[in-house]
Amino acid sequence: MKTHAEACEGLSNLAGDKPLGFHDKQKRGGRACEREARKLLGKKGSSVFSSPCRWALAATDYETVRRMPPPHEVGLSKQAFGLFSKLNEVDCILTQQPTLRSIVHEAHPELAFRRMNGDVPVFATKKKADGRSQRRRLLADHGFTPTVERLPGAARDDILDAVACCRTALLIAQGKATRLGPANARDRHGLPMNIWF
Repeated sequence: MKTHAEACEGLSNLAGDKPLGFHDKQKRGGRACEREARKLLGKKGSSVFSSPCRWALAATDYETVRRMPPPHEVGLSKQAFGLFSKLNEVDCILTQQPTLRSIVHEAHPELAFRRMNGDVPVFATKKKADGRSQRRRLLADHGFTPTVERLPGAARDDILDAVACCRTALLIAQGKATRLGPANARDRHGLPMNIWF
């Protein structure tokens, strides 16, 4: 399996569903881009979780995160904590290899599907056949026909989400993507805190 750094080789643009850039202290509702994303998604806003602060991201066990003192308390689910290793991997790469910052962008698949759906969120759950079919149709209508139904370690909806992020990467390359969060939103390492769709 390729590392994130190897996955970027030869690419001019990559959009992924992982937060980039973290506040030093936890903020209610997360980063500005996450709060804006929830507003756009309405009832689907729960699909946007608040990224942890950098202090919490350094924790190695869930109990530590759960008992963070103010102003770092996170209110994070165990499921979200399970993503910390991947978040740390991407964060480490981008802080150590600044040249990748112009290539790697944060995206959100539900925002991508909303855009493909005429700026209306797709409310059918992607965990069920009808929700996956609707998303597959939207991707096909926009020139992205997923040819793979199953991959080891990836659920069917994960594959559709990845293809939706590919469309976002194309829109970014074409200068047609929409950015959430201020253009100058950066963490202390200079990493952008924006979501693109």
